[in-house]
Amino acid sequence: MEVILKKNVDNLGYANELVNVKNGYGRNFLIPQGYAILATASAKKAHAETMKQKSHKESKVLAEAKAIGKALEATSVKIVTKVGEKGKIFGSVNTLQLSEALKAEGVEIDRKSLKIKNEPIREIGSFEATANLHKDVQANFTFEVVGE
Repeated sequence: MEVILKKNVDNLGYANELVNVKNGYGRNFLIPQGYAILATASAKKAHAETMKQKSHKESKVLAEAKAIGKALEATSVKIVTKVGEKGKIFGSVNTLQLSEALKAEGVEIDRKSLKIKNEPIREIGSFEATANLHKDVQANFTFEVVGE
């Protein structure tokens, strides 16, 4: 079954892509949740027209994503949290805290596009994360968790 994705779906594709999925996955999950629409002939024609209109905007968005990626790799991010004995922190550091720390540094990225490697983080130290800024642009960066 062919569907046109309306939103980014992990391990499947990005918004406005035409993908093949199994019938049950498409009809029981993607379409009812609003992630995709059925790719009929008229839907494909409308999709082609909208993609033609968006193509000139795409280069601008890609350039912005690359600029944000370079700024992100040059930024040093520190997350300050309460620390107990032996370097263990209370709770854990997640993408929400990382997104807020990036915002404080001047780089605004949605927390849903951030992935922390070796999550959850429950101790102080230096860690790696990846930001999916565009379907063609991923920025890897390091951040540091320090105690108060």
